[in-house]
Amino acid sequence: MVSVGSKVLQSRRHKVRSSVEDRPMDEENRSHKSATRKKGMNRRAKERDFGSGGDGFGKSSHGSGKHAKFSKGQDAEIAKSSIIRKQVDPMTTKYFSDIANLFESNEVELEERSIICNNALEETRGKEYELATDYIISHFFQNLLEACDVDHLCGFLRSCSRVFPLIAMDRSGSHVAETALRSIATHLQDEETYSAILETLTMICKVIVENPADLMYNCYGSHVLRRLLCLCKGVSLDSAEFQGTKSSTNVAERLNLKTSRPNEHAQLNLGHGFPGLLKDLVTGMLNCTANDKNLLVDRFGSLVLQTVLKLLAGDDEELGQIIPILLGCDKRNIAEGNAIDMTVGREVKNFMVDTSYSHLLEVILEVAPDYLYNEMFNKIYRNSLFEMSSHQCGSFVVQALISKARHQEQMELIWEELGTKFKDLLEMGRSGVIASLVAASHRLHTHEHKCCQAIASAVCSADDPPACVVPRLLFFDSYFRCQDQSNWKWPAGVKMHVMGSLILQAVFRCRNEYMQPFVTSITSMEVDHLVEAAKDSAGAHVIEAFLDSSASGKHKRKLILKLQEHYGELSMHSSGYFTVEKCFTASNVSLREAIVCELLAVRNELSRTKHGPHLLRKLDIHGYASHADQWRSRQVSKQTTYDEFRAIFGSSGTKSSGNDSFPTDTNTSKRASQTANIKQIRKEIDDRLSSAVPSLVKSDLRQREERAEHHSYKGNDRKKRKGPGEFSSAHVASKATEKEAKNKRPFDSFDKSDKKRRRQDDPSKVSKKKSKK
Repeated sequence: MVSVGSKVLQSRRHKVRSSVEDRPMDEENRSHKSATRKKGMNRRAKERDFGSGGDGFGKSSHGSGKHAKFSKGQDAEIAKSSIIRKQVDPMTTKYFSDIANLFESNEVELEERSIICNNALEETRGKEYELATDYIISHFFQNLLEACDVDHLCGFLRSCSRVFPLIAMDRSGSHVAETALRSIATHLQDEETYSAILETLTMICKVIVENPADLMYNCYGSHVLRRLLCLCKGVSLDSAEFQGTKSSTNVAERLNLKTSRPNEHAQLNLGHGFPGLLKDLVTGMLNCTANDKNLLVDRFGSLVLQTVLKLLAGDDEELGQIIPILLGCDKRNIAEGNAIDMTVGREVKNFMVDTSYSHLLEVILEVAPDYLYNEMFNKIYRNSLFEMSSHQCGSFVVQALISKARHQEQMELIWEELGTKFKDLLEMGRSGVIASLVAASHRLHTHEHKCCQAIASAVCSADDPPACVVPRLLFFDSYFRCQDQSNWKWPAGVKMHVMGSLILQAVFRCRNEYMQPFVTSITSMEVDHLVEAAKDSAGAHVIEAFLDSSASGKHKRKLILKLQEHYGELSMHSSGYFTVEKCFTASNVSLREAIVCELLAVRNELSRTKHGPHLLRKLDIHGYASHADQWRSRQVSKQTTYDEFRAIFGSSGTKSSGNDSFPTDTNTSKRASQTANIKQIRKEIDDRLSSAVPSLVKSDLRQREERAEHHSYKGNDRKKRKGPGEFSSAHVASKATEKEAKNKRPFDSFDKSDKKRRRQDDPSKVSKKKSKK
């Protein structure tokens, strides 16, 4: 409960009254827009002018420094009546202050609280705008909307429907509007309230559709509009799918590190949606966008349009009408079946240098139907891929284009334009394009060998030793900045490049014969360099990818042996312990025992780290310390069972070589999905065998249990301690379930995001930050 009692109201009101009270709403919006332009919130100042003259990429062909097509209506003010924000009268202020103090005293029962909230909402009739936009009372207003019943909630929204856009565009009112929509969403599962909610949202949507540009341009209103769109779809805006920033999930999917799921955002389904209202809102926004192209390059307008596209993912018919409009196509051409005109490509490439528009193009490529993607590929992007990749924003669009390539013919066209430009792309810092190209070649099973050769040639000439390929990719930014690249040396203490690591991980998913230069390089690295790489998160992922690859057991053993006498040191590190665990899994029994012996020497220190208990359990360090012979027999049993399973169910490519117990892969035609299945099965075998013990161990433990039972206390209320490996599979599963339940965090994204936005909106804190500067 936010503290908004009478003392707080009296002490803090004077700080905000002069700045937000008694000001016309349109005047405040104009001041906000001018302030955000100065801070560069709408667009980067350096990207506002796109060149003058010429038809090159990122330049306007109309000869002016502005978007000639987007200039229509840019300076036109949105016509609306000036609504004066009146002061809240003292009696109303005291009324809400008394209720806030009553709630803070915790003397009100839950049922009484709901009744008080309902009565308080009835008192707001006709004053919704003033109360919702008051900086202090708006906090308490949110509590009322969360605690009231659905009838009073809908009544409040219907009463303020005419001024709902103005409330949504206010700094404080936007939180009230979002809280109301979030509370409405909790009742979507109830069939009895569906009609009342539909009627309420219909009234709000009718007002918004009259001029959606107001909300789309506004930093607060756009967020409320996005939540309303998600509510009409029946999903939650709090999903990472709809966050404005680019998530790591998108990068993982582009590089084949994570399998994408269709309509993944639907996992936070709230219940029945309102498809008719959603269509009306989208139609109104598209009509506005067709008349005002600035919405495409505006930061907040672009976010709203991205949300629309993600909500309609999978609906090819709707997307086939929406995407051409966003690309600037004529509606008449769309109606005639000619979705994308050739002349559109030049304008799209000119505006692609804008950050907001490039984000929108990425989402368009991700959700576009196959036929529309093919048209965009041929009419917009073809023969311009390298030119687009040379720009910072355009390179991300090219990555999205490559990651969504449909077939091998498109991959062939992409390779013709970019296959010989790998070194240029690395020098320009466009390594993401290369990573996406390698991942796409692996996904489509074409050009994998050429990609690996091109990467190796980009960082290593014919005269350079083969060991330099992996180090130079891990530090490719340092390597290409070096004036004398032939004498470049490993930069000790420098953080390794993430994209270089991702490129190497993509390479190690290729077939064994394709990645031989990289296998030779990583196994030829010096011991100190390998240890430093294992301690770096980017380098550790490369080592793990190599140990998971289709490389031979001989090469894997060579790397594991190089790290001997360093496993204790690596296990203490937050990144190195992953490498230790992976080396243990990829080793035979003798090498596993050598690793365990090193960890046994640092067992006490390791147990005090955050990751130490997990590693000690995974490698069964305590079991080895107490019964080394039994530990060896369990490891042999695991490996034997795993090898027998692969011999029966695995392909010939999954069988180990006869000289070692490594889980090698000699047939490199095995696909990534089979690898994932084998890893999962191996984990199940390990879990199952870890709960079983040899017969001799069982008899020894049975004798211990009998002795413990003989000497047990009365009442037998103490649990017997169990030896290593005696836990049943049900016990292990129950412990895992308890641990998962303990670690599961409650869904509180609303509270955190609201608190963060409140901190940003607090004028007292903003003034303090400015005074420090």
